[in-house]
Amino acid sequence: MASIGSWSLTTDPETIDARGLKCPLPVLKMEKRLVSLPAGAQLIVLATDPMAKVDIPLYCRQHGHDCAADTQNGVLRFVITRA
Repeated sequence: MASIGSWSLTTDPETIDARGLKCPLPVLKMEKRLVSLPAGAQLIVLATDPMAKVDIPLYCRQHGHDCAADTQNGVLRFVITRA
């Protein structure tokens, strides 16, 4: 009896490196990329501007996207899941 395995296409989330950019540039770069992603796709944004900690989650809430954030070595890392 033959067995048929199952597999799915998974891709690593795209990363936007906005380190060193001042707001609103990290948000604008994120917004531009998000509109071309399908629902459920993830996008990672790296930023160093302290305002990104406020602006990126706010943008995500206003547009229904999920956003998880953490900080490592002074770099803000946002994982955004498109609504």
